[in-house]
Amino acid sequence: MFTTPARLFRALAIAEAITWTLLIGALIARAAGLDPVLVTVAGGIHGFVFLSYGATAVLLAFHQRWGVGVALLAVASAIVPYATVPAEVWLHRSGRLAGAWRLDRTDDPRDATWYDRTMRWFLHRPWVLAVLILLLVAGIFAALLVVGPPGGSH
Repeated sequence: MFTTPARLFRALAIAEAITWTLLIGALIARAAGLDPVLVTVAGGIHGFVFLSYGATAVLLAFHQRWGVGVALLAVASAIVPYATVPAEVWLHRSGRLAGAWRLDRTDDPRDATWYDRTMRWFLHRPWVLAVLILLLVAGIFAALLVVGPPGGSH
């Protein structure tokens, strides 16, 4: 399914944009007098996908060897509604999503770093990586639920 970094990133960028639609629709519905629980549900879905997108952007920033500025832009694009889609298009067109998963060490000296070795280990075990990221996102999501919604409860 996610045979390349580009496919994974595109899926999360589109999912993040879709959940913005859910959240904005729920906010409009609440303003129109419908049940405010719609915002809670849509907000929860959006928050989880938002964090998943951010985790994926960080993973790909290391994998694709993006600079800090590009990585920050990719992560920050999730803050602006629908900005993940043009960010993904830009990253794709600029070649920053090109290539396959780097599963084997090359002569490139950057492949000798501890995080490249660790990433290759996880990429050879994608289910372990997926579970680890899912647990990380779920942990952050749970902590944020304890803190409360942005702007406090309404």
